[in-house]
Amino acid sequence: MKLNELTKGIIGVEVTDIEISNIALSSNDVKEGGLFIATPGTVTDGHKFIDEAIESGAIVIVCEKLPANQKEGVEYIVVEEAQLIIGQLASRFFGDPTHKMQVVGVTGTNGKTTTATLLYNLFEKMGYKTGLVSTIRNYVHKKEVAATHTTPDPISLHCMFSDMVDAGCEYCFIEVSSHALDQGRARGIEFTGAVFSNATHEHLDYHVTFEEYLKAKRGLFELLHPHAWALANADDENGEFMLQSTQASKHFYSLQKEDGTFAGEINFEGLIIENSFNGLVLDVNGNKVISQLIGKFNAYNLLAIFGTAMLLQQDPAKVTEVMAELHSAEGRFDILRGSTGKIGIVDYAHTPDAVENVLSTINEIKKDDQKIITVIGCGGDRDKEKRPQMARIAQQFSDYVILTGDNPRSEEILSIIKDMKAGLDDPDDEQVLITPDRSEAIDTAVYTARENDIILIAGKGHENYQEIKGTKYDFSDRKVLDEKLRKYE
Repeated sequence: MKLNELTKGIIGVEVTDIEISNIALSSNDVKEGGLFIATPGTVTDGHKFIDEAIESGAIVIVCEKLPANQKEGVEYIVVEEAQLIIGQLASRFFGDPTHKMQVVGVTGTNGKTTTATLLYNLFEKMGYKTGLVSTIRNYVHKKEVAATHTTPDPISLHCMFSDMVDAGCEYCFIEVSSHALDQGRARGIEFTGAVFSNATHEHLDYHVTFEEYLKAKRGLFELLHPHAWALANADDENGEFMLQSTQASKHFYSLQKEDGTFAGEINFEGLIIENSFNGLVLDVNGNKVISQLIGKFNAYNLLAIFGTAMLLQQDPAKVTEVMAELHSAEGRFDILRGSTGKIGIVDYAHTPDAVENVLSTINEIKKDDQKIITVIGCGGDRDKEKRPQMARIAQQFSDYVILTGDNPRSEEILSIIKDMKAGLDDPDDEQVLITPDRSEAIDTAVYTARENDIILIAGKGHENYQEIKGTKYDFSDRKVLDEKLRKYE
């Protein structure tokens, strides 16, 4: 693509019409005849790698400040905020692929992965070629693409969108994280619609305050055009705020219209008819929705999925028929049963709200004689405020709690557990054990459990590693739990 065509309407300076072979954010990805975008990143400054990019073949440099020594034969373009135009340049370079599909963004603290993944599965099962961008994995129709971030960098993202268009995808569902929104990674995407699930305290190590976190989330809806739609959870106190300044048409879903404080119109109203370990039965706008998913929090996810499908003009009868076939996303209330009747649950719950949701669900549907044993840790180098809250919630909603390691990263596991223990209502509670080794903690939980007791392994969900002191070790909660259930058969 010619440089002047690539930058027209995006960069407000005159440029030449030289041919650009590729665009890159890393000097390692530059090809001969390429364009390199230097951004002041959170870890390192891309301006330090301009010379390396030129050595790799870059003939155009987009930067915020000119290097001291400029190379002859290289075109330098200075912009105010390079981060904010990467998405637009990437979209243009790859032929504006999101203009050729219906793209739906999903944001919120909890439920993003489940909602986006199940929407992908729903539309695939209904016969549409569909794309998915999520925390767990990405798909270009049926082809899996490795997932490294909740929302990839804009160049990788639009390259993937282009692949989706080439594969004939009509729809794409994408998780949009607060980090991505704050860093402008969602810019350049033509969204058909966007969904907000809920907001609780998360990523305050990055956003510092909850207000800044909410503002970042709201940024998704501020990107929407007037012809797009926005769908939000009316039962979350932040639902109305999220859609406050959007130009898109506003729609809301709710499970508690009569009890809630939301005064606006509810477009998708749900009622839980049945909630058990076998699944959910809902009434949504007069449509019976039967699902293999479990718990009230999943009822909200199902409402968001149904509402999204309706806003995408799908047939409600077909949608409810296929929704009955959908399984939970990997590591989300993932149930394993031992031959002795012990019930194991692996869940990604790693926020206070998510832990309370999953434990409340278990308490709602368990029998009186079933005990709950919760194995839980907190990640290192992340928001420390939630550690005591998560431990307190686990203690309040469980019969036994085992505090253990999660992904300690650069921190000491015992230091993290000390932070968690500070939140316990009774620090000397004999029903709370400390077992730093996660595998041993799971082993203890399964050994302790009686027939029909419930073992919750919270925090890591789908992750297949444990990160300790900069090294990622193979570790899967599901695999370890399965091994221990078999061990004590």
